[in-house]
Amino acid sequence: MMRPVFLQRALSAALAAAEAAGGELLRRYGKALSVERKDDQSPVTEADRAAEAAILATLRAAFPDHAFYGEESGRSGQSEFLWLIDPLDGTRSFIRSQPMFSVQIALWHEERVVLGVSHAPAFGETAWAVAGGGAFLDGRPLRCRGEVALTQAHLSFGNLKRLAASPRGFPALAEFVVEAERVRGYGDFFHYHRLAEGALDAVIESDVHVLDVAALSLIVEEAGGIFTDLGGRRLTLATSSVLAAGSRELHRELLARLSEEAA
Repeated sequence: MMRPVFLQRALSAALAAAEAAGGELLRRYGKALSVERKDDQSPVTEADRAAEAAILATLRAAFPDHAFYGEESGRSGQSEFLWLIDPLDGTRSFIRSQPMFSVQIALWHEERVVLGVSHAPAFGETAWAVAGGGAFLDGRPLRCRGEVALTQAHLSFGNLKRLAASPRGFPALAEFVVEAERVRGYGDFFHYHRLAEGALDAVIESDVHVLDVAALSLIVEEAGGIFTDLGGRRLTLATSSVLAAGSRELHRELLARLSEEAA
């Protein structure tokens, strides 16, 4: 069993790393940036790289023997502890001077996330969680809304390209739009923070990377929610879709109406 004192030390380091990265991002936010394209055609800027360098410097100073998996630098080191780092989740928003971007840091151990920090510098908010220790937003405890019928639920959609292209996915989304009390497309960190505090009831995304959502998965779960992929499977390092809900019953209903092939 992991010692609480270790998790608290890791959380302190992760919060400091996220704050340092956020500072790098805000210094460049709203300014002209040179944008490059990676092999997968996703954009990357000097802000991404500077933020990741700040995170790695902080975490490596605290835990030199740990392994690291960064969005920009890739995977390095060998350890039972693996830090998952997305220094700028929402690069496209950042480039267009939209504030929907964040710093995502998680600690992976024994096939699960044991710590997560989600820092949104433009919003001035930070959510975090440690396994078994609850979830918090700027020190305030988070709790999902709990049981709610789909007809009273507030849903948020994120990236949906694969889901919308699947045979069952698009019709299911249309049903949700018609039946839910309210549907929005907040995306990125924002809708997971709102889910964890009870302002939303479910989040659906079909095109994500584990680095985008690892920290958020623990925050939602520690707030009492359910976080799986669109096939109902728990988070792994290969996860590429999300079905998160504030209650088991709502999660079960949404899952039953979505196609496995969209996951």
